[in-house]
Amino acid sequence: MASQQATKESFASNAAILAKFRDLDQHGKIMAEYIWIDSEGNTRSKSRTLDEKPEGYKPEELPIWNFDGSSTGQAPGDNSDVYLKPVAVYPDPFRPPNNILVLAECWDADGTPNKYNHRHECAKLMELHAKHEPWFGLEQEYTLLDLNDRPYGWPQNGYPAPQGPYYCGVGAGKVVMRDIVEAHYRACLYSGIKISGTNAEVMPAQWEFQVGPCVGIEMGDQLWLARFLLHRVAEEFAVKVSLDPKPIPGDWNGAGLHSNFSTVEMRKEGGMKQIEAAIKKLEGRHKEHIAVYGEGNEKRLTGRHETGAIDTFTYGVANRGASIRIPRECAAKGYGYFEDRRPASNADPYLITGIIMETCFGAVDDAVEA
Repeated sequence: MASQQATKESFASNAAILAKFRDLDQHGKIMAEYIWIDSEGNTRSKSRTLDEKPEGYKPEELPIWNFDGSSTGQAPGDNSDVYLKPVAVYPDPFRPPNNILVLAECWDADGTPNKYNHRHECAKLMELHAKHEPWFGLEQEYTLLDLNDRPYGWPQNGYPAPQGPYYCGVGAGKVVMRDIVEAHYRACLYSGIKISGTNAEVMPAQWEFQVGPCVGIEMGDQLWLARFLLHRVAEEFAVKVSLDPKPIPGDWNGAGLHSNFSTVEMRKEGGMKQIEAAIKKLEGRHKEHIAVYGEGNEKRLTGRHETGAIDTFTYGVANRGASIRIPRECAAKGYGYFEDRRPASNADPYLITGIIMETCFGAVDDAVEA
């Protein structure tokens, strides 16, 4: 127990000591934390110093930077430079008040998007179909783990009581590490993330936060930044964040990234016809969607634990066991939105939102050829 405690202490931040340095004068300089997505769908970051600007920075005003792609699985060692092109800027909640977080796309030295840069194609789809005013809202489920990769708060040599009291639970023994959830919520609000809520999930040590509605490419940007903030907050507590869609086998819920979608046509009176037409198109490309809806999703999409089967496309009103759920309120009104329940918790939001747009309205290449 003592050695385990020492290990945790070595990983946890010491906020009391760090606080002594937070208010030091930066003499007209700011820290910019550049953030990108690596080859395994994790966020990486590094800092650089910039001159402070009273009016702040726009993405196009920030310098392009680079990193060693051979150390992140994004480039070979003999041609390792990968370039970081800023695309979005946010206030930094860990270094208030004037320092910034910079979300960046990865580009290769030959001027083409890096293989793992899924944002570039998504942005083109969003721009092409902007007249439909696509709104997205993503529900990010995740599991908190200790340093031994055990769900936080679970017995070391056993299992907690069966699922039932944990969903939206309140009280000791029902939820764990609410401090991380609260800190993450506030960090998102400070940074301008459109976080719309949070709740404890069905499996103990599992939580969810929701981001949206966001328009177009903003959805992917905001969810990736929210993921970065979550990992960064949990780092302070020496707690790991897992986006594994089925972290514990057996009679325990998996973790998803339920994706809510609507267009201006769907949100108008009579929009149910547009919703049904979109669902029909989704049915025709079920396999293509599953292919980009996250690694290990076959362990989660079993037809149990509030999921549909991975090899079958289904939809229904208020049915959380279907591939696509139409909320009862929307069905009653005859317009609104639908929820794609298939994406896994580790799926890339750029791939999710991009393929939904492609399926509903057509690919970029098709538009060019036309």
